[in-house]
Amino acid sequence: MIVQIQDKDKKRAISRRILEALTEWFEVEESREQYINDCADWLFLAAEENGDYAGFLCLKETGKDTAELAVMGVLKEHHRHGIGMKLVEKAKEAAKAAGYSFMQVKTVQMGKYEEYDRTNLFYLGCGFKEFEVFPLYWDEANPCQIYVMAL
Repeated sequence: MIVQIQDKDKKRAISRRILEALTEWFEVEESREQYINDCADWLFLAAEENGDYAGFLCLKETGKDTAELAVMGVLKEHHRHGIGMKLVEKAKEAAKAAGYSFMQVKTVQMGKYEEYDRTNLFYLGCGFKEFEVFPLYWDEANPCQIYVMAL
């Protein structure tokens, strides 16, 4: 079941537990801590299963018409069970209801790292379309792929 979490401390606790378990994607501690702190102020959706949380997704505004899927994580033992898709579907509904016309997400460009190739394929499977690659947005080793979708 996908639920919206309002409590800032609960948002931080859920995101910390999940992101710290996903070091293949969130290995840089200062970036991970930034996500954990920032998510307290963003729209926060969580996948609840048997009283525990298997994943979460945060949306933030990046323009008057655009919401960004700012951070998302699903515990590895729950990968490929549809939780990520359900989170994205609920995020699309929430963004549309909030009046946004587009949703975007940033990730590392396809072909750089196996973990991020799976992430790219996931976003494409959710209906995102390639928008643009910014080779130096993060750094040379991590070209930023931006995906978008109309809501």
